[in-house]
Amino acid sequence: MKIDRRCFLSLAIGAGAGIALSPLPWKLTDDLAIWTQNWQWTPVPKRGAAKTVNSVCTLCPGGCGISVRKIDDRAVKIEGMETHPVNRGGICTLGLCGLQLLYGPTRVKGPLKRVADRGKGQWMPITWDQAIREVTEKLSAIRKSGRPQSVATMSGASSATLDALLDRFGQAYGTPNTIRFPSVDDAYHLSVSLMSGGKARVAFDFEHAGYVLSFGAGLLDGWGSPVRMFKANALWKQSGVKLVQVEPRLSRTAAKADTWISIVPGSETALALAMAHVIISESLYQAEFVESCSEGMEGFKEFVAAKYTPDIAAKMTGVDAATITMLAREFAKSKRPIAVCGRGQGTIPGSMDMFMATQVLNALVGNLNQPGGVWFVTDQTMQEWPEVEPDAAAKAGLAYPRLDGAKGMVPLKRSLPNQFVQAVASGKDYPIEALLVIESNPLYTLNDTALVKQAFSKIPFIVSFSSFMDDTAAYADMILPNPVYLERMEDVIGASGFPYPTIGLSQPVVKPQCNTRHVGDVLIQLAKGLGDTMARAFAWKDFSACLEASLGDRFKTLKKSVFQVDKSYQPPAPNEIFASERFSFIPRGIQADVAFKPIAAEGDTGGYPLMLMAYDTMRLSNGYIGNPPFLTKILEDTVLKNQDCLIEINPKSAKAAGLDEGDRAEIQTPKGKALVRIHLDDGIMPGIVAIPRGLGHEAYDVYLAGKGINVNSLVGSLSDPISGFEAAWGIRAKLSKA
Repeated sequence: MKIDRRCFLSLAIGAGAGIALSPLPWKLTDDLAIWTQNWQWTPVPKRGAAKTVNSVCTLCPGGCGISVRKIDDRAVKIEGMETHPVNRGGICTLGLCGLQLLYGPTRVKGPLKRVADRGKGQWMPITWDQAIREVTEKLSAIRKSGRPQSVATMSGASSATLDALLDRFGQAYGTPNTIRFPSVDDAYHLSVSLMSGGKARVAFDFEHAGYVLSFGAGLLDGWGSPVRMFKANALWKQSGVKLVQVEPRLSRTAAKADTWISIVPGSETALALAMAHVIISESLYQAEFVESCSEGMEGFKEFVAAKYTPDIAAKMTGVDAATITMLAREFAKSKRPIAVCGRGQGTIPGSMDMFMATQVLNALVGNLNQPGGVWFVTDQTMQEWPEVEPDAAAKAGLAYPRLDGAKGMVPLKRSLPNQFVQAVASGKDYPIEALLVIESNPLYTLNDTALVKQAFSKIPFIVSFSSFMDDTAAYADMILPNPVYLERMEDVIGASGFPYPTIGLSQPVVKPQCNTRHVGDVLIQLAKGLGDTMARAFAWKDFSACLEASLGDRFKTLKKSVFQVDKSYQPPAPNEIFASERFSFIPRGIQADVAFKPIAAEGDTGGYPLMLMAYDTMRLSNGYIGNPPFLTKILEDTVLKNQDCLIEINPKSAKAAGLDEGDRAEIQTPKGKALVRIHLDDGIMPGIVAIPRGLGHEAYDVYLAGKGINVNSLVGSLSDPISGFEAAWGIRAKLSKA
């Protein structure tokens, strides 16, 4: 058998990925756990009664069930919950490390108030009474001065009830600036709205799919529920389902795929449209669906025939025309094919052109709301709360435009933290005087860190509700720590990518380890302190009572069962979901040239000959939750060596820059520069360099701060022209020997 260079690389990385998915990492983790018994803060339980408490993990949008083993009151191990429909007993590496987040020595142990310049790390412990009183006085003063619109919230909360509570707080107080961090789920949601007029969560029946075509989605790199995707991949291998991965870098997903299509970054939409052209021109589409449930086919057909033939797309994508044609035929002729997109783990929503092009492929093969296809899911809803009755101050504040520019272009609530930060930094419209940051770390996770810091420096009063001294908390004026997910009760409605309606209840498995208070309780106390209409709008005794009111009769049941899933759910047939509004191949009201126009990376090719991209790995947490020490310990030394971040580069590109393996180099983009070390890798396309997300924290603790670089500080922010979502997928760059 002939093994070429690409096959060798795929086998090598595939073997690595196979090891990652095998029991070996768990054995290594056990070894690490034994080794770290010497750490003074590692829990060493005393003898006692053993029991297990079930809950739902909220460390990512996967919504997995967990079983926490306890000895007396001490949690000693987290496992996957056997009966949970999403993860079915499995657990990912981050979930496995949850006890380090619970018992780590560097948690914020109680309310803190800044006593020196911002970011200098000098804090004074204060009581909860003082903290609540000072925040209430600040918010009251701003509201009485007639500027309630100048208070904002930024939240990454996974709880639907807490999310609604924040919206309610903004409505009663009088600010339109309730900012939520969107993800790939929001982009899918918007694509449904734009192309079918519906409102639904988009999910994938991967377990019954017959063919999977992924445009950059890191299906085996932490996308959705990682455990669910590992299990789905195992099913695909057993049943001969083909996985095709399209991306410029040989990720673990690409290595485990049956076919890896290396493509020019940013040209994935062109490939999808060229495939659509082949499917249409060769009449391979599902005629019944197209004729009875869609519209705009003729216009779309003319559009792709003029601009996206395989020959034209080959020049854009670097994928030859024959391969494009082969992919299109293979996809269309397969049983139950699914096309999916979303870069990496999908934490950044991305540009709408790719999502709509992907939906076009799914519509052409007629697999919308079909077994083994793409499902539009309507999740269970909360109980209605009494309407807020805003007073005159609130009405005046709500009359101001949102600073992020999110408007009601489509019937879908959207939020744009990227544009909010730009508006605050530029002083657009009006200033922000107070910012409440919940379950998010915008100073780390948003692109263009310098701009975010510039914006935050203009905000006089920042309150973080973080459990950890993350980058944003370290820059705040006050920290009111929230309990971690193992200490609090919250609802989790829906699971990212999962095709059945679910609702879970994350509940305390241990007593709070620190002097923390649930952010929902704090909001209710603030509202009562502000009085009048605010107090009336938040009449609940505490967040638990609010949660019970939201869940209604389900509350008591969920406290016992932890989750509910509607396994009998059947997605409506195409002629039912499109009974009033058909699927539109070109989104209504948007020109095809605009709808399918990709976002170009920032920077010129003359000054910056390389393209820098960020990538995700299962061994690095890259969101609000920082990497636990165990995860950092199992990072490869081709990613992090001592404190140095390694940048992946093709040997040909490195040679052209006069660089070799292990060399220290400076990478520079239009947004900044940083020192890195070179790692030669044949699995990345020449001209591309890649840095992982999740490193380069300036705060947190000694186990994470100062390790590597934050790739977000090198990448600028680009807004999608249709949605306004963060759409930057890379930036031009140059390397020089340091």
